[in-house]
Amino acid sequence: MTDNAIAGSRVSRRGLLKGLSAVSAAAAAPWVVPAAALGKDGYVAPSEKIVLGAIGIGPRGRHDLDCLIAEKDLRFVAICDTQAARRQAVKNMADQRYGNTDCVMYRDFRELLARADVDALLIATGDRWHAHASCYAVRAGKDVYSEKPCAITMDLCRVLAENVRRYGRVFQAGTQRRSVNNFRAAVQLARSGKLGKLHTLYASIYRPRITYDWLPEQPLPPRDEVDWDMWLGPCPWRPYNQTYVRGGWRVHNDFDSGATLLDWGAHTLDLCQWANDADGTTPVEYEPGEGAITCRYANGVKVVLDCLPQPFGDRSPHYHTSLGTCPVRFVGDEGWIETGDSGDIIVYPESLRGELKALKTSGLSAAQHTRNFLDCVRDRTQPVANADVARSSHIACHAAALAWLLNRKLTLDPKTETFVNDDEANRMRSRAAREPWTL
Repeated sequence: MTDNAIAGSRVSRRGLLKGLSAVSAAAAAPWVVPAAALGKDGYVAPSEKIVLGAIGIGPRGRHDLDCLIAEKDLRFVAICDTQAARRQAVKNMADQRYGNTDCVMYRDFRELLARADVDALLIATGDRWHAHASCYAVRAGKDVYSEKPCAITMDLCRVLAENVRRYGRVFQAGTQRRSVNNFRAAVQLARSGKLGKLHTLYASIYRPRITYDWLPEQPLPPRDEVDWDMWLGPCPWRPYNQTYVRGGWRVHNDFDSGATLLDWGAHTLDLCQWANDADGTTPVEYEPGEGAITCRYANGVKVVLDCLPQPFGDRSPHYHTSLGTCPVRFVGDEGWIETGDSGDIIVYPESLRGELKALKTSGLSAAQHTRNFLDCVRDRTQPVANADVARSSHIACHAAALAWLLNRKLTLDPKTETFVNDDEANRMRSRAAREPWTL
């Protein structure tokens, strides 16, 4: 290097001092860290947030997601749906809420399951996918909030609960009435003994309906618009019709759970299970009759599944007043209580009204139920509607539906979850799954 080159590379003393002063000033200046990054002022630090994805979000799933995304300790990052319009609608909602474009869209849920950063999943597909998607999710190390019915057959109820236990995940069934205050109060009063010995429980259900026909074939849309093969999933193949993907799959046997009985029964029979302290078991007898299916527990308590007509304009004589949708009634030797989605509670004798004085109805929002799920994700405890709770109440609903379908009394062994001396009913406990969707 020449002397001139060396001279040209030198820094003047004044320039050096000026540069050192700037560095010193920068070092002395305070670092400004947003409160949100530190988890202060009501914010939750990003590292402490539960990262959520969702599979299959229609109207019901959107309500669940709205409840979840409102929580400060949750970050929603991805939506998977077989329909492009639904994917885009959820992404638009999430991006608008967070003020970015980060929400990722997937058509194949397996790509979402492969994400190591996702802690939990909301699964709100149609009935046909709930158990399968939940099992694949827990095997991938995800906690799950699944809409009900959580399984389309009795056998899948067992498989789902066993998978949740084996992989040590948190699972919450979307039977949110376990977290709604008026239902909780009615159950607690029944369990307190203040109604006397319980003898009859009433659970409202839809009047069962089923069809085995296929809708006419229509031109198959592009796969990116509607992935029909993925939409069908484990169900038998049938020609595409847009009615199915727009919600018209209900009452079609291949897609529906228990002739629609589980639509309400997954809630109302579940509440009767709880009131009767029967979580972990089921009724042992199921007998169809005119306008009702009567179930009996081993302890003698009777459950009347009250088949309300649609569109539910006629009030059942089993209830003392119109209580809205999903009414339940618990009757003991010394009194009774009933409630429904209206939030009202009727109790007899009136002296028991004082037991309910602190009650504040919480409405039909799933917010308390989704909050319970998130709390359990954090502390690794069991939610109020965990997989074992859902297993028992769903199996009871499926058994009642099979009694209605076969039009005869069925006897179920709660320990083996099989029917006694009825091969036909036992064959109907499960369905074959289309490849590759076997569990």
